[in-house]
Amino acid sequence: MHMTTEATTTSISATSETKSRVPITVTYGDGIGPEIMRAVLFILEKGGARIDVEVVEVGEKVYLLGNTSGIPQEAWESIYRTRVLLKAPITTPQGAGYKSLNVTMRKTLGLFANVRPCVNYAPFVPSKHPQMDIVIIRENEEDLYAGIEHRQTDEVVQCLKLVSRPGTEKIIRYAFEYARAHGRRKVTCMTKDNIMKMTDGLFHRLFREIGQAYPDIEREHYIIDIGSARLADTPERFDVIVTLNLYGDIISDIAAQVSGSVGLAGSANVGSEFAMFEAIHGSAPDIAGKGIANPSGLLMGAMQMLAHIGQGDVAEVIHNAWLRTIEDGFHTPDIYNESYSKISVGTQGFAQAVVDRLGERPRYLRPVTYAKTNRRIHVHLTPTAPTNKQLVGVDVFLHWTDRNAEALGERLKKHTQGQLSLQMITNRGVKVWPQGHPATFCTDHWRCRFQTPSYTPISYQEVLLLLNQLYTAGFEIIKTENLYTFDGEPGFSLGQGQ
Repeated sequence: MHMTTEATTTSISATSETKSRVPITVTYGDGIGPEIMRAVLFILEKGGARIDVEVVEVGEKVYLLGNTSGIPQEAWESIYRTRVLLKAPITTPQGAGYKSLNVTMRKTLGLFANVRPCVNYAPFVPSKHPQMDIVIIRENEEDLYAGIEHRQTDEVVQCLKLVSRPGTEKIIRYAFEYARAHGRRKVTCMTKDNIMKMTDGLFHRLFREIGQAYPDIEREHYIIDIGSARLADTPERFDVIVTLNLYGDIISDIAAQVSGSVGLAGSANVGSEFAMFEAIHGSAPDIAGKGIANPSGLLMGAMQMLAHIGQGDVAEVIHNAWLRTIEDGFHTPDIYNESYSKISVGTQGFAQAVVDRLGERPRYLRPVTYAKTNRRIHVHLTPTAPTNKQLVGVDVFLHWTDRNAEALGERLKKHTQGQLSLQMITNRGVKVWPQGHPATFCTDHWRCRFQTPSYTPISYQEVLLLLNQLYTAGFEIIKTENLYTFDGEPGFSLGQGQ
């Protein structure tokens, strides 16, 4: 019977295995967090984990004390000491002003890789895909999760999507190195570069370039929508998937659910210096305090943590005991099924069942093995080659309440500065002037492109003079984006319909 392949351990900076005790930072979180963390720490203790725990408070209580990041200074100090955080789910209060603690920690600590194994445990956890065994590696710091948003007009808000070459190179090299270190056969890249040709296009292009250095690993690319559909329908066709931040967040939950239960999946967030381990699910306040939450997701995160700190021997014992518990039918309500479940247990009951099986191995599912020492994953960045960057125009965004694009174009085309002149107006990315279509609906947010002919370089002084003209004429400028060429190639996209 198929089961998980080699343990999906993740390590960049951990030292080799040692018998000395390792300090780790722990937070009990919110909702079901305290219940499942107590269960996991109980299993780790009984399983012989050589750790010293420093407990810190983060999450909802900290938010409500006025700290909008959800993490106080003393918690940061502990994390900087231990460099390892085992984190239970937290609750971010509803309403504006509260920043995601996960995003804050990932970006602050440079945790650029989110590693989420998704494995099926059929037939004990029902699934239509008993051969599923994949790892999703998600870029963790950039994309729309930069969290840079603005309301610009009465009708329009924006969110900036930021994708950098170094950030992309790090995660793609990490994915290939991970696949090689763990004997994986294929890496699949998923983007939406048929629409976002510059941001997602950079990700896809670097995947092709970097992949050439790994001839032993099969490579493929999917547009994210059909890739997600095939992941949901036939996950067996995938092995390691690497993708951008938002897509990775979505498809990892899809994969976890398809594998049998979101509650069984753990997650590692790793960087060159620090690492954070957690379950992929949230704080589930609707079942908090009932003692029925499944601690397995957090436990699987803890297994990745043990491997990271060089205690693969302990992880192997606990993980196999957990598999035996699943086989023996001790199931929490979220995975209970009449065909294979024998006893419905709560959070602590499940933890005790795992502890009772320490030293045992599964009889039906495939046992896991962990490396006795860490296999470090080193990521080397190539220097970014300098280019000849030339300013050739400016996109001026206006708040303009008259929905008549022709009228706006007629007014704007009177304004020029040197070789800068109006070339195009778009609304929500669609070209509406010149020769727009009357059926196109327009909001009060307009992009007006002033550009030189044949990409003739200009100085920024000319842009400032143009902006002053527009301001003096009564136009409300809400933002600008300079237009550059790089080695003669335009560094900006065309308008849809242009």
